[in-house]
Amino acid sequence: MELQTLTYFVVGLSFALYIGIAFWSRASSTSEFYVAGKGIHPIANGMATAADWMSAASFISMAGLIAFLGYEGGMYLMGWTGGYVLLATLLAPYLRKFGKYTVPEFIGDRYYSQLARVVAVVCLIFISFTYVAGQMRGVGIVFSRFLEVSVDNGLFIGMGIVFIYAVLGGMKGITYTQVAQYCVLIFAYTVPAIFIALQTTGFALPQIALGAEVIDGSGTLLAKLDRSLLDLGFGAYTAPFNDKSMIDVFAITLALMVGTAGLPHVIVRFFTVPKVRDARLSAGWALVFIAILYTTAPAVGALARTNMIHTVNGVEQKGTAYKEIPDWFKTWENAGLIAWYDHNDDGHVQYAAGSAFEGKPQFDGDKRGKHGERLVKNPSEGKPVENVAFANEIYVDRDIMVLANPEIAGLPNWVIALIAAGGIAAALSTAAGLLLVISVSVSHDLLKSTFTPQISEKNELLAGRIAAAFAIGIAGYLGLHPPAFVAQVVAFAFGLAASSLFPVILLGIFSKRMNKWGAICGMLTGLVFTSGYIIYFKGVFIAPTVANIPENWLFGISPEGIGSVGMVLNFVVAYIVSYLTPAPPQEVQALVEDIRVPKSF
Repeated sequence: MELQTLTYFVVGLSFALYIGIAFWSRASSTSEFYVAGKGIHPIANGMATAADWMSAASFISMAGLIAFLGYEGGMYLMGWTGGYVLLATLLAPYLRKFGKYTVPEFIGDRYYSQLARVVAVVCLIFISFTYVAGQMRGVGIVFSRFLEVSVDNGLFIGMGIVFIYAVLGGMKGITYTQVAQYCVLIFAYTVPAIFIALQTTGFALPQIALGAEVIDGSGTLLAKLDRSLLDLGFGAYTAPFNDKSMIDVFAITLALMVGTAGLPHVIVRFFTVPKVRDARLSAGWALVFIAILYTTAPAVGALARTNMIHTVNGVEQKGTAYKEIPDWFKTWENAGLIAWYDHNDDGHVQYAAGSAFEGKPQFDGDKRGKHGERLVKNPSEGKPVENVAFANEIYVDRDIMVLANPEIAGLPNWVIALIAAGGIAAALSTAAGLLLVISVSVSHDLLKSTFTPQISEKNELLAGRIAAAFAIGIAGYLGLHPPAFVAQVVAFAFGLAASSLFPVILLGIFSKRMNKWGAICGMLTGLVFTSGYIIYFKGVFIAPTVANIPENWLFGISPEGIGSVGMVLNFVVAYIVSYLTPAPPQEVQALVEDIRVPKSF
């Protein structure tokens, strides 16, 4: 069966499964729409949590970043997994014991303030829309390649699918859909990794293959990759701090870690289980399910970079004639995610250190050069890097590495079709969770609890679905105009969560002295500072103010890591303001004490 036909079949089958589950488990009450009736089994909830958390950033983009960053890419692994441990131990059980529907509801009740609740909703919306922009871009990338449509049209298809099962099913439908999506995405991620690990090293487990000898006898996989990169003018794959400073790596890791613990769409998953004990069990199972992908990702990154180098540059490392380049290269080129400019006019594609283009490639419509390549408007001068025989002539979008890896390795079509379904599942699972959190915050926290408390349950449910529909439209727009790669966009969302919600949630659980004014001022300080810094350098909705380079960064910290500084500012402002204003009422302090005291089960 042809690849495209097979891809349509596999992806269509997965869509039919998701939509069928949405109809089967559609919500009939606000409790089912918001928290699935608090009746989800811990194992199922752990699997759904893993799918909710392992977004397009984890499936599509993380291994691609590791492939190009090497050692430094470990900050994504350490930050996201370490953050989940913080979430499971410091927040999830206590929030489940509190027993409400949403994070803003906890903040509003804990800080005895509707204003605090509204500010929390604003923070949540900033975080969620930033996060969902990355997911929508991931959907567009997958469709652009495997269904051979434009990135824009692929994004619109994904919006339609999310609309059906998020708006119809609510949390109940999303939970069971995410269980199915986890099964699809983890199978799709590990099967190609096992194939390529066997092909390269003879070991089936990618975790072992990463440090194993390659079959051609040229040393270990990592040693071979190091030699190839050094020959091409890059830093060694295993050498630390080639592209980023130590302070920036530390700041990004910390922002990802505490940001994970403050993500509202993940926290709400622990409200869906029957008991506090089940919240802890859910966290444990989720960590097991997450570990399967996260321990595989480093090997996928190393194998993908190795295969790409040797496929593009050829066996003798002199470049490959464009007319002989494999089909996968031209397919991704047609999608606009690979570009080639023949600097030395020899008709050969060459990959080395250096900048092939002035920023991202700007294609000249569908115009073609003399070799059949897509013409670009902004090639760099293409001067060879010192000690390298030829200049870099290609641009490779890092977000395609996982998706292209099976094609580069020459795997069967069914494996390539499977990874398409997995990439879509990863992006859609998180997008649905984020959109639901937005809709619940609007219908429950703003309408029901703040502005129209007399609203009926039926109208509240309708308002939630309408809010989800509007949120999908805005998410689609952001997906069409993302400020960076998928994982980097997601890192911005984690920074916003770290600087706005995490400190007030943590202090709300463990500090009886923290009052409403401290929480409000802390959230606003963290949110304004962090979002302003990101917009200043990355230009969300507007053009960047200055160049996004280390020389211009505060303390040498990039926009991906600035959430760490925002978090510190949040804590400092919250403490100062709370101690300059009256202490919380006694009943609130008693509530805090009660949250922390275990009960028998």
